[in-house]
Parts: sequence; C-alpha cells; structure tokens
Amino acid sequence: MPAEARAVGAGGPSSDDSAETEGTVTPVSRLLSLYTFPQRRLLVVLPLVLLASFGVGLVVDTSALGDTVLVATVVMIFATMVGLRLEELTALRSESRLITAATLVNFVWIPLLATVLGLTLLRDQPQLFAGLAIAALLPTSGMTIAWTGLQQGNVAGAVKLTVSGLVLGAVAAPWYLLGMVGEFVPIDVAATFRTIAVVVVVPLILGQVVTRLLLRRVSREEFQRRLKPRFAPLSIWGLLYLVFVTTSMRAEMLVDDLGLIALAVLAVALFYAVNYAVASLVAVKAFERADGVALVNGTVLRNLSIAIGIAATQFEAEAALLITLAFMVQNQSIAYYAKVAGQRWFAVDEATEPAAR
Repeated sequence: MPAEARAVGAGGPSSDDSAETEGTVTPVSRLLSLYTFPQRRLLVVLPLVLLASFGVGLVVDTSALGDTVLVATVVMIFATMVGLRLEELTALRSESRLITAATLVNFVWIPLLATVLGLTLLRDQPQLFAGLAIAALLPTSGMTIAWTGLQQGNVAGAVKLTVSGLVLGAVAAPWYLLGMVGEFVPIDVAATFRTIAVVVVVPLILGQVVTRLLLRRVSREEFQRRLKPRFAPLSIWGLLYLVFVTTSMRAEMLVDDLGLIALAVLAVALFYAVNYAVASLVAVKAFERADGVALVNGTVLRNLSIAIGIAATQFEAEAALLITLAFMVQNQSIAYYAKVAGQRWFAVDEATEPAAR
C-alpha cells in the first residue's frame, strides 16, 4: 500500500526518528524497521507467507491456532479504526450523488457480477464462491482514501464512501450471502451477524478509546502526522497471521488440488478487471474527475481485512485463500491502474492542478 507505507516513518522528531536522521542505528530503530517491513514490502512478504504456510502445514498440525483467528482479526481491524472520526459516520449529505452511485455499484452490480462468476466458474467449488461473495459484499478500505489522495481526487468523498460502505456492508452482507451462496454453503445468518459485530463494532470501540487517550497527550495534528501511521503495520501483521493460520490448517488439501488455486486466481482476476472497466465507465461518463477517482476507488477496492476475518471464522480455508489472492491482485492492480488512468481518462488538467491539491 504505497500511501500507507509513505505515512509510516513520516512522523515528527521522535527519538528513533532523530537517531535515523543522524545516521545512528539504535535498537529502537531496528525494531521499528522490522515492525514496518511487511507493510513496506507487502507484495513480496504476502506471497512468501502464503508459501511458508503451505510448507509448515504439510509437516505440522496447526489446527490449534484456529481458536486465535477471531482475536487476530479484531487486532487487525482495530489498527485501521484508530483515528476514525465518529462524525464521519453521519456527514453523508454532501456528495450524495456520489454516494448513491457508489452504493448502486457496490450493492447491485458487484454482487451480481460475483454471483455470475460463482455460478459459472466456481459452481463446483462452493467455498471459493463464498470467499468471492464475502469480498464482493464489503466495499472500501483505507486504500480507498489513500489512493484517492494520491490521484488528487475527492478525498472527503472517499472518506464518506468508506464509512457508508462499511456500515451498509456490515448490515447487508449476511442476507446477501444467504441469497448468493446459501444454496451451496450452509449460512448461519445469526452467527454471521455476530461475527461482523465482533470484527467491526469491537475494533471501532477500541479504536475510539485509544484515539481519545492519545489525544489527551498530543494535538490532533501530531496524532495524525506521527502516531496514527504507527498503527498501520499492526494491521498488516494481523493479516499475515490470518493468512498463515487459515492456509496452513488446510495445506494438505490445498496442495493436493493446485487447480483450485489456479481457478481462484482466474476468478479474482476477472472480478477486478470487469469492475475496473465498469467503475471507470460510470466515473468518466457521470462525474467530474475528482469525484470519478473517488468512485472508482470506493467501488473496485474491497475491505479485504474484514472479509478474511469473516471467511476465516465462518467458512473453510478455500474461502480465506481466495481472499488472500485478492489481496495480492488488489494491491498490485490499483498501482498500475492509477498510473494508466492518470495518464488517460483521469489526467489532471494543468490549469486546475494547484486547486486540486
């Protein structure tokens, strides 16, 4: 995640930052470098962890770690909730047209696409279908805001899309899952609601408590600049742990069917490619550039952190595996998309570029 990676280490003159600036390597700076390494090298670390989980799972029984999945998920989501302003949950009136369009794409078009892919490519693999459905039903993430800022889009609109997507997805996902994959995979709607409540509401409350405690000690500006970015790597560590546990627990079954992985990659690639095309078309035809950028990032990018938590606790390893592959595709594809779109349909008008910034 390039934007988040830039944020880490961009803080003020803490003791470890000052030591690094002076060229002195201290134990604290070494620990900080280790802590942030997975975030800075996610596209390398994530595949390596995936491969390692296969290897470990073939020789060691890691099923006992299954009981830790929910706790790891709460920690992972908590890190993304620190600093979220509660007033953003209700400030949705401005950009109402943008929010309406994104809601239609997120909760009509994208579930429809996932259903079509599931009933065709994944009909014989219901757990992969479930993983794709979960990813399809949970729109937006921190990447939505970060990439909108990098592309000089409507950041305020991206924040509102992220919040509204989180709320609507949490409420609608269990019912959508029942309708989309309930015929193929048993869906316990009550259990799914409880899981979403735990992985969304609990981290949100914890995030608010920690934010308020920190703001008693530092200003809002210093918190945003120096402290908040320090929580982002914690989310990545949680993600890597979930990938390791969920994959290693079913490593033998997955390795025995490598075609399953190829099928999952194909489904994920088609899912993102079609969504980029449709979202870009709507953005260019119906919105000004800044809102169009927010629309694409608020629809194509999915909240895969929460998705993998639900998949790991409510479904089997294949569902979590598909979402892990989606992490790789999503992180890589948005970087390429932003570059190409910035040169073509989202090119910045030089006359208005200062104002956009």
